[in-house]
Amino acid sequence: MIALRALIFNILYLAWTAAMHIVCLPLLLAPAHVVHAAGKVWIAGSLRLLKFCVGLGVRENGAKHLPKQPVLFAVKHQSAWETLYLSWRLNHPAFILKKELLLIPLFGWFLKRAGMIAIDRSGKAAALKKMVADARAVFAEGRPVIIFPEGTRVAPGASRPYQPGIAALYAQLGVPVVPVALNSGLYWGRKAILKKPGTITIEYLEPIPPGLDRKTFMRELETRIETASTRLAHRGPKA
Repeated sequence: MIALRALIFNILYLAWTAAMHIVCLPLLLAPAHVVHAAGKVWIAGSLRLLKFCVGLGVRENGAKHLPKQPVLFAVKHQSAWETLYLSWRLNHPAFILKKELLLIPLFGWFLKRAGMIAIDRSGKAAALKKMVADARAVFAEGRPVIIFPEGTRVAPGASRPYQPGIAALYAQLGVPVVPVALNSGLYWGRKAILKKPGTITIEYLEPIPPGLDRKTFMRELETRIETASTRLAHRGPKA
């Protein structure tokens, strides 16, 4: 039954996504905030399909740590789910993503038009400098920035080294960093066709204020995210 419900969701999700991309084609000429608003309609529909077909919902912890001013969110990355949910939940956030995603027909074009921050992961110092400049421009627009410190999706209970991008942003931008833990991978795994019913927990942790030295900041960030994510990994399906 779980597999059948996931199959129905996948079919309807693909159909809904294709329809929205076609209908919204003219918006490629529209301002970024209009593209984002259309994206929120697509995401809202996708999350409703996920709840209706699969029985997968969400629980938020620590919403009191969501500041009103633009900040940098450092998010544990386990699934495509958090890219959808946080795009819908936050105020027109700019995700830091690999530039190859912008080459995907239609989807990548909308990402670019919506004002995401694309980076060349082979660019090293020049890429970091551009990323910081782009993030500063996003903050000037009153929008938050989201980065996945590990740089890729990681299975629940696992971790990868935190990349230097988050340290560069923290040091150069002088804004608080809100760590975010979650357990989405228990229900919607990396590249997984099967989605499982239940409740994903996403937890906004206490912000890390600006001004710490690099080593202290990275240790504090990783400790907070990994400790909370490990705790959340014990909730939900294990198979």
